[in-house]
Amino acid sequence: MTSATSTDRSVVRARDVRMSYGAVDVLCGVDLEIRSGEVFALLGPNGAGKTTTVEILEGFRQRSAGDVSVLGADPERGDDVWRGRIGLVLQSWRDHRRWRVAELLSHFTTYYPDPRDPAELLGLTGLTGQADQRVELLSGGQRRRLDVALGIVGRPELLFLDEPTTGFDPEARHEFHSLVERLARDEGVTVLLTTHDLAEAERLADRIGMLVGGRIRACGTPSELARQAAAQAEVRWTADDGTRHRARTADPSRLVWELHRDADGPIPGLEVRRPTLEDTYLHMVHRQADGTGGAVDEVVDEEAGAA
Repeated sequence: MTSATSTDRSVVRARDVRMSYGAVDVLCGVDLEIRSGEVFALLGPNGAGKTTTVEILEGFRQRSAGDVSVLGADPERGDDVWRGRIGLVLQSWRDHRRWRVAELLSHFTTYYPDPRDPAELLGLTGLTGQADQRVELLSGGQRRRLDVALGIVGRPELLFLDEPTTGFDPEARHEFHSLVERLARDEGVTVLLTTHDLAEAERLADRIGMLVGGRIRACGTPSELARQAAAQAEVRWTADDGTRHRARTADPSRLVWELHRDADGPIPGLEVRRPTLEDTYLHMVHRQADGTGGAVDEVVDEEAGAA
């Protein structure tokens, strides 16, 4: 979903970034690059270091080591002008509950030299009908759209979205995704998104980085990640005695050919399932957890209940 105005210019560049809390290493050498105009999703399990990474890029946390450039500056030394070029949508925000929506947006415009018009923000985020409503009375989806409105009021070049749709119902999530797509496509805003939602990452992101064990273990488009990760395809079939079997293999075409050859005809119940983004993600998480390499081919008798 690359923006029409995107270029190859790097907006975020991190090299060998490390972060330790006492004897605990949270980041163990993060390398990351985000190009202008793209939506980049950072995936990872709890404790992988996503929030720490984003806080370093935002300038809210000092790193232990490594080099970082965000919009051409080191975030640790970013001034007010630099901060005006980024937008933040935090995981949760409980402030300003008694403000009315339009009043709050008007107040925030006073912080920026060239802010968006509040009426424009209301229209862009679908909140025109809630202009006179108090923030505390907004629904979860409406509150999240207001968070985005506040995040883009200063016309940021780079927008950070930290777990933006946690707790959303399907309709609210769909509306929020459409808003992010419009910002990237029509406004040319570069977006860094952290999420646990694999479907969300697959829909929104031009590229995805998988942060596991304090490092970016893979980075690319969803299809590239499936190829990079050695997450194997699964083949399922029914044997002559009626039992169901499945095999995990990196070469499903060969296995299917061998099954046809051995059966000398059609294979009942034959299914081939290619690796998905979820398969790739889980494969990397499990490899990090158990310290093993790639999986080996495995044939399973499902009726026998084997793993």
